[in-house]
Amino acid sequence: MFRKAVWLTAMAIVGMLSASSLPASAQGKDKVVLLLNWYVYSEHAPLFLGKERGYFDQEGIDLDIQEGRGSGVTVQAVAAGTATFGYADVPTMIKAASKGAPVTAVGVALQTSPMSVMGFAEKNIRKPEDIKGKTVAITPGDSMSQIWPLFLKKTNLKEGDFKQVAGDAQTKLNAVINGQADILLGYVMDQAIKLQDATHKPIYPIRFADYGINMVSSGIIVQKDVLKTKPDVVKRFMRAATRSLEEAAKNPEAAVDAMLKANPKSGVKDTALVGMKATAGLYKGPDNPNDRPFRVGAKNMGETLQLLVEYGGLDKATAGKAEDYYTNDYLP
Repeated sequence: MFRKAVWLTAMAIVGMLSASSLPASAQGKDKVVLLLNWYVYSEHAPLFLGKERGYFDQEGIDLDIQEGRGSGVTVQAVAAGTATFGYADVPTMIKAASKGAPVTAVGVALQTSPMSVMGFAEKNIRKPEDIKGKTVAITPGDSMSQIWPLFLKKTNLKEGDFKQVAGDAQTKLNAVINGQADILLGYVMDQAIKLQDATHKPIYPIRFADYGINMVSSGIIVQKDVLKTKPDVVKRFMRAATRSLEEAAKNPEAAVDAMLKANPKSGVKDTALVGMKATAGLYKGPDNPNDRPFRVGAKNMGETLQLLVEYGGLDKATAGKAEDYYTNDYLP
């Protein structure tokens, strides 16, 4: 059973959602709330492009995009029915679903992992062996720190080869900005952009995926009951969302403009454009590079589940199979 405390946490976010979040029919269209994983930034730009260009309207969907406060909260909101769809970290959703949360992924946007270790390009840290003798900033317990030991193993690094400092997300950024650390664990389209915005210096990421460590990331999640009761809404939403990602990849500047028009404080255009291009580069998976966005490969999901069991704290006894947590059946 999904624990009562988790449900209560989920219900607590109702106050964060506007009154417009209640599912209803508006002007003949299906009212849909999409709760993001975080405050709006470049990764979310394609969704605003789709809304601005009317892709969702054309599918009979009145879309309300709302900012989130972390993937865990977004998963809880979708499980509780206070948001129709969630844009959230799929591994986070898998861990919740393995404990009983009635949610599943109906599309995986980021199929190449954004996880990286990164620093200022001027430091010339371009490959794993360059990390030796340097100081790395991490946030204990986050997804990247859990996979970090595997990166070290894959690249023949040992913890004694470098120094390590720990802190929350902002402390980690400050450590690199202030020179207390040389590099940090971060996402190529998130922390890299924040560092660049703060310092106007170019950033160089060493991507985990380039060294054989690939875990899927953000995707669209939905409550399982919605799949049963409103399958057509899910199909129409995913048609519009797929088109949105495809068009944003073709015209990232238009996507960033749409995001900044809807949310002027969501970024700086130049670096948001860098982030959008970096995001689009993660849409293709290693085992299905020619598929349309959101259609994830079985091998990719299987490897993600295996990594979660081995390094991400997922209980092997309740992990089940990869196909328990996603479906491609509602994609165009």
